[in-house]
Amino acid sequence: MRSSAAGATTAWLKEFHDRLRARIREREGRDAAPTAGVIDSQSVKADAGSDSRGFDRGKLVNGRKRHVVVDTLGLLLGVMVTAADTGDRTAARVLLGQVADVHHRLELVWADGGYTGSLVAYCLTTLALVLAIVKRSDDMRGFVVLPKRWIVERFFAPLMRTRRLVRDFERRTASAEAMVYWSMTLLMTRGLARPGHGRG
Repeated sequence: MRSSAAGATTAWLKEFHDRLRARIREREGRDAAPTAGVIDSQSVKADAGSDSRGFDRGKLVNGRKRHVVVDTLGLLLGVMVTAADTGDRTAARVLLGQVADVHHRLELVWADGGYTGSLVAYCLTTLALVLAIVKRSDDMRGFVVLPKRWIVERFFAPLMRTRRLVRDFERRTASAEAMVYWSMTLLMTRGLARPGHGRG
């Protein structure tokens, strides 16, 4: 009974979140249904009581990983939380499938070099999505803002200013995903409450 109640709450939260996202997109002169997005992941420390944890060797983080797809305004289209040792391409197959099922007009997703390989062909043949890889040039030195990649980096910034999301305090991954939706719901509500305030 408790799990079904939690599932109903999460479904209600996602529906409310999605309606707010559509309102913001329309206010910015965009169609409510996005056609392009950006995918990335963020590893964060997680409490020992979590039901799934892992060690991200690349980021040297013991905890969980938030995989997200955002639109070109930096608004959330989908999130999946896994153990931090889950590969980006492995998670992307599932997450992009979920996002494509909901956002039927989505046709292009930008990603970094960590999403290369068979995932590109899988997205095209199975999901009818073009996965465009934005790579860092070999001659680049230091911090460089890459085309489209900054959009998802901007998405992660306010999450880390949310006290509950600085690290993963949730026991279940479903609860961790709900917290991301809740944080974005609060941010969008504040944005809509400020007339003339735009994101993009």
